[in-house]
Formats: sequence, structure tokens, C-alpha cells
Amino acid sequence: MKLVLAITGASGVIYGIRLLEELRNKGIDVILIISEAGKKVIELETDYTLEKIYALSSEHYSEFDYKTPVVSGSYKVDGMVICPCSMKTLSAIANGYSANVISRAAECCLKEGKPLIIVFRETPLSLIHLRNLTLLKEAGACIMPAAPGFYHKPESIRDLINFIIGKILDQLGIENNIYTRWGFRGD
Repeated sequence: MKLVLAITGASGVIYGIRLLEELRNKGIDVILIISEAGKKVIELETDYTLEKIYALSSEHYSEFDYKTPVVSGSYKVDGMVICPCSMKTLSAIANGYSANVISRAAECCLKEGKPLIIVFRETPLSLIHLRNLTLLKEAGACIMPAAPGFYHKPESIRDLINFIIGKILDQLGIENNIYTRWGFRGD
């Protein structure tokens, strides 16, 4: 399996980093693109270095490297996750504006019928956000807010993060047990 993972400039970059760790643990090839704003948020919100994050990927590219293979629908990938997805990136994709490699790769997934998972973290949502989310859903994207459940009685922030990562992996059809599913009785 080969996936594109984009980390953009929304708060919650730890979701994207944690997803990258899990995908690597499962031996999945990941083409990583981190936006310039995403790099700044990584610096603000985590202790990770870009070098450490890049080392978890199979390949990594700049958001402005238009020679990147993922900007063509003929390049074979199994899907794309944008985690977290800024409203700027979401708007570009929803409105067909290939502003950079991230929005172009997302457009390619949509036009080629490949899974596109949008993990946004914005709150509250404006009417414009809701309309853009609706456009993406109608175009075939999976819309996944970074809103963890609490029925599994999380004991740490990592438990909350893993809940979302497990749900993303589920959407990709990747077996995982990093979160407790509804109805599981561990007693």
C-alpha cells in the first residue's frame, strides 16, 4: 500500500505525526508533504524535528515541488490523508484550486476515485467552512473531524490521539487495535 500524507498548518499536527508512526509500524509506504505553515505549527506544538518526521516517511516533498509524482493522476497511490487539514487547504481542494502539491494531490485522488480523508480541527465552523466540507463530501472525500470519543474512558492525551488515528486507519481498511471500539468488554 502507498499513501500520501499531508500535514498542513492547522493545530493538531500531532495527529499527522502519530498517523505517520502507525503507518510506518505497519510497513506502509508514505509519501509525506508538510506545508510551510505545517512546519511552523510542528515547531510550536511539538518537540519533533522535521528530520525525525521525514525519517518516518518513504519519501517526502515540498508543497511547491511540482515535479513530485503525486501531482499526476497517472501516479499510482492508494489514497491520501490530510491530517490536520487547515481551512485554507480545505478551501483550495473544495474549490478546485491547485494552490500547491497538497491540493493538487488531493484533486488527483478525487478525480481518480481514490480515498481522500480530510481530518480538520477547526472549531467553531463558519457557514463557509460547512459549505466547503459539503462540497468535498459530495466530491467523494471522507470528512473526519479530530473529535475523539470518550466511551473508551481515555486516560491520557495519547489515548485521545490514538482514537482518531484508529478511525483513520479503519477508513483506509488497515487493521488496528490502537483504540477501544464501542461495545468491547475488557472485563
